[in-house]
Amino acid sequence: MRALCWQGPDEISVERLPDPRIVNAQDAIVRVRQSMTCGSDLHLIGGRFPGMRAGDVLGHEFLGEVVEVGPEVRRHSVGDRVVVCSVIACGRCWYCQQGLFSCCDNSNTDPGTAELAWGAVPAGCFGSSHALGGFAGSHAEYVRVPYADHGAFRVPDEVTDERAVFASDSAPAGWMGADLGGVRPGDVVAIWGCGAVGQLAAWAAVTLGADRVICVDRIDDRLALVERHTGAETLNYERVDVGAELRERTGGRGPDVCIEAVGIGAEDPAAGPLHRPARPGADQPITVREAVYAVRKGGSVVVLGAFAGFVDAFPLGAVLNKGLAVRGARQHGQRYVPTLLDRMRRAQLRPEYLATHRLSLDDAARGYTLFRDRTDGCVRVVLTP
Repeated sequence: MRALCWQGPDEISVERLPDPRIVNAQDAIVRVRQSMTCGSDLHLIGGRFPGMRAGDVLGHEFLGEVVEVGPEVRRHSVGDRVVVCSVIACGRCWYCQQGLFSCCDNSNTDPGTAELAWGAVPAGCFGSSHALGGFAGSHAEYVRVPYADHGAFRVPDEVTDERAVFASDSAPAGWMGADLGGVRPGDVVAIWGCGAVGQLAAWAAVTLGADRVICVDRIDDRLALVERHTGAETLNYERVDVGAELRERTGGRGPDVCIEAVGIGAEDPAAGPLHRPARPGADQPITVREAVYAVRKGGSVVVLGAFAGFVDAFPLGAVLNKGLAVRGARQHGQRYVPTLLDRMRRAQLRPEYLATHRLSLDDAARGYTLFRDRTDGCVRVVLTP
């Protein structure tokens, strides 16, 4: 099969690899119909995430058709059209039983790398580093799906591929941001980042009854999209003082919930020395820091953006003295995907507008260049084998 492989920092190529096969009785083999780019892929490609190895297959958001199932798969048959959660979870361990699927105890096949990086072993993930199991990703013609009964979800006939593929990662991540933040009717919610996850977090906040949603970015076409499709207010951080503007719009109090959907890639070259990383390779928590300062006393900050390791100049004193709740997680997709697919079926959730570009797998390198540089209005690129 053909697959997009990581070869080294900022080096990717489409290669010929053996087709995947059933390894465990609960596996399924899925023929990929659509696979999407994601901002966390850029961190992997750039070498900013621990545990990448030459030849790793990229991609973790996908939809396809089941072509083979293991003998213990009960919920799926050959021919089923399924969307697959990017997080791999067994469905049976203590964490899965608590709905904390991205903390699954059994799905990460490389615990040593994860323990070294984070002191604990989170769930595996498709198309990511070996710290998350090193599973082959979805920018390929076929994917082996472990624990298929718990990670693959049949797509309702009324839902198109273009819509359903967002249920793999972006939509559950956005919904989780609003859910973990405890968004309630009447809340003011501020969101940093207007990529797909940020825009879907805005939709989730509106759906959960937020009175006002304010999205922060610097890309005008993305700000226009989230305004048009969710009714959110927008701020271009290159043109306004975000903190001052949020205080002004909330009567001096600050938003009730702040959601960070940017991650490692946030940069602020104008920041003073106290706000720059003190050690080489440290992540820059610029957007998280801004959210901590902006949120009201007693409010909630949710971190959705991908971070790999340590951060410097983090305002822990503000967290303590403002009485904040700070949450973060990779998305617990198995908790949310069925509900989101039903909302897609009823046309309450229509995220396909975010798939701004469609290219073949063979043109994946150009797609990632468009995605990285945000050229031609690019929000997400859909790759088809």
